[in-house]
Amino acid sequence: MSLIHRYQSNGYNIVLDINSGCIHLVDEVTYEVLPYLEEGMEADTIAQKLGDRFKKEDVETSVTECKKLQEQGMLFTKDIYENIIDEFTRNRQTVVKALCLHIAHDCNLACRYCFAEEGEYHGRRALMSFEVGKKALDFLIANSGSRKNLEVDFFGGEPLMNWQVVKDLVKYGREQEKLHNKKFRFTLTTNGVLLNDEVMDFCNKEMGNVVLSVDGRKKVHDYMRPFRKGAGSYDLIMPKFEKFAESRNQDKYYVRGTFTHHNLDFSEDVLHLADLGFKQISVEPVVAADTEEYAIREEDIPQILEQYDILAKEMIRREKEGKGFNFFHFMIDLTGGPCVYKRLSGCGSGTEYLAVTPWGDFYPCHQFVGEEQYLMGNVDEGITKPEIVKDFGRCNVYTKPDCKDCFARFYCSGGCAANGYHFGGDIRGNYKIGCELQRKRVECAIMIKAALAE
Repeated sequence: MSLIHRYQSNGYNIVLDINSGCIHLVDEVTYEVLPYLEEGMEADTIAQKLGDRFKKEDVETSVTECKKLQEQGMLFTKDIYENIIDEFTRNRQTVVKALCLHIAHDCNLACRYCFAEEGEYHGRRALMSFEVGKKALDFLIANSGSRKNLEVDFFGGEPLMNWQVVKDLVKYGREQEKLHNKKFRFTLTTNGVLLNDEVMDFCNKEMGNVVLSVDGRKKVHDYMRPFRKGAGSYDLIMPKFEKFAESRNQDKYYVRGTFTHHNLDFSEDVLHLADLGFKQISVEPVVAADTEEYAIREEDIPQILEQYDILAKEMIRREKEGKGFNFFHFMIDLTGGPCVYKRLSGCGSGTEYLAVTPWGDFYPCHQFVGEEQYLMGNVDEGITKPEIVKDFGRCNVYTKPDCKDCFARFYCSGGCAANGYHFGGDIRGNYKIGCELQRKRVECAIMIKAALAE
């Protein structure tokens, strides 16, 4: 297992020290020296190996500098976490800190790629009652231990189809904050069809983040996100989204799109959204069975990787011109990032984070809703299958075989358990196409940081 990851991007020779997270921009000599040095070769031997390309003294200087970095714990760092993760997982007392409330299992669009089947989630159309939502918030408070800051996402289907209950639950949550010394951060995901001034005003007062669903260019969006009778939704939602983003000072929101086999030139969709003035953008690859005509295929990967390169270079150019924007998948913290546990185990689905159906059932996250073997309990009885919690609690980069040798494991934290289950048959499995794209996004993110640090 290599301790470093080297790659070349946009004219940079980049070396990631995997276990420390240190990033090094190196010259061509050092770039070629490092693999031999990791194998344990001495300077003389390396100089002989590279003698037809580099001067001996340059190789020796490079080896000396690399060894200094190694002594300082910045290069060829050993993995200190693998031997302690089992004990840490066993002894760690997890608390619930976030809920995804499926406020509406119904939708007013008929998006072609919707994993929720137009909001129904393999079941029936339903709206969450205030009583069920209230019990969910009570459960969160009661199971959050000493944690003060709690999160609740209003999700669907389309949450605005049950808007009064959203407002009533926010009001109830605010009342409970004072009684229990808690602080709720509410968020909302919407397709924008029912968005109006009243909703925007309320969200600007109460919602810590709002996700606005749009796929990019009009042609792309209207094809994948039509109304049930076939008409496109772009012209209705976009003016509202633009107004909403401005009303939030281009912060604490993001426009979230999905690209598919039909728009492999998705960098154009990202830049279209940026050209409209959006500053917080996420356009993500569709996750779908390969039987779907819109699914990402193995043969699509080279074009997608190229698109990430195109987008990264354009983002650097725009940032230097004062026209920058954030792209969710290129946002990376090189100064420390999340705590060790998060870097090893990810989003906390099934342990710290749960999804709640309209009738009050608990699932590990929204992508497991309807998978009956992952039904964990309900708002009346609490968690009735603690073995599911334990199983998810043991899920980390060291229990996922495909993660052990991956340089990006501390950035993606092992990826999505739901994708692992749906594509690998196990929450410790991996979605191989997703992994390949994730590695490229990490490389691009690091390159962007390097370019903007100059």
